[in-house]
Amino acid sequence: MIFTPVAPGRWTTFAGPEWNNPGGGLWGGYAIGLAVRVLEAEPEARGEALSLTLAYAAALPAGDLDVRTRRIRQGGSIGFWEVELLPAESDQVGVHAIVTMARRPVVPAFAFAKMPEVPAPESLPSPAMPTGVTHYAATALEWRTVEGFPPKPGANSRSLAWVRSPRAPLDKALLGMITDNSPPRAVYALGATVMTTSLTLTVYLHATAAEVAEVGNDFVLVDYEGRVGGGGASDERSSYWTRDGKLLATSEQLAWYRPRAPQPSEQPPK
Repeated sequence: MIFTPVAPGRWTTFAGPEWNNPGGGLWGGYAIGLAVRVLEAEPEARGEALSLTLAYAAALPAGDLDVRTRRIRQGGSIGFWEVELLPAESDQVGVHAIVTMARRPVVPAFAFAKMPEVPAPESLPSPAMPTGVTHYAATALEWRTVEGFPPKPGANSRSLAWVRSPRAPLDKALLGMITDNSPPRAVYALGATVMTTSLTLTVYLHATAAEVAEVGNDFVLVDYEGRVGGGGASDERSSYWTRDGKLLATSEQLAWYRPRAPQPSEQPPK
C-alpha cells in the first residue's frame, strides 16, 4: 500500500484487482489495512491505531482510489480521525472509517479471556486452493483449519483457524485485514441459499505495535462466532490470539443477508 499525498488530508493510492471480492468490489479487509496505513503516513496523527469502526457504504472498485483523512480531535494521548475511501475523481464514499489513535502508556496489564485449546498449526494440513482462484486476497493468507471450515448449515456457528501472512511479518495493518477474512455466519445457519455483505465492522487492536511485531511470520489463532440473524441482519464476533495465548485483537461485525438469486441452471422448467 503506497500513498501519494496530493494536499493536506488528501491522498491517492492504487488497489490491484487481486484484492477484489468474488462478487466484485474490493475486499473489506483491504479497506481496513488502507485506513491503518494512511494514518501511519499522516504527519499530524499521533500514536498508533487502537480501534476502527468502518461503514461499508458502497463497493469500492479496484484501481485508483482517493483517500481523505481528517482529524476530529487530538488530546494528549488519544486522537480521533476520520478516513474516507473513494473511487478516484468521485464524490461517492465507498468506505467510511472512524479510527482511534493512541499513545500506549506502560501500565499494569491484565487478562480475563483465555485462548481455546487447539492443535498446533504445524499438525494441521494446509487446505488446497481451488484452481485459478486469485480474488478476495486468496493468496495473501495461509490457513490451517481447526474446525468449522468449510462452512455448512448446523446448530453451531463457531469456527477456529490458524492464519498467517506468508508475504510479510504481521503488523497492525495486516492484523486489521485478517479481521475481515471469514465466511459469513449466515452461511452456517442457511448454507449457500444466502448472499451477504458487510455493513459495519469494528476492530479493537488491543496489542501494541511492538507486541504485534513480535509475532513476526508466525500463525495467529482466529476464533469466530455468530450469535443471531433476522430481518436481513446477522452478527459475528471474533478473537485473535498468538501461539502463546496473548489476545491481539477482537472484532464485531454486522452483515446484511438476503436470499441468493437462482442461477439460470437452477430455474424450474416451464
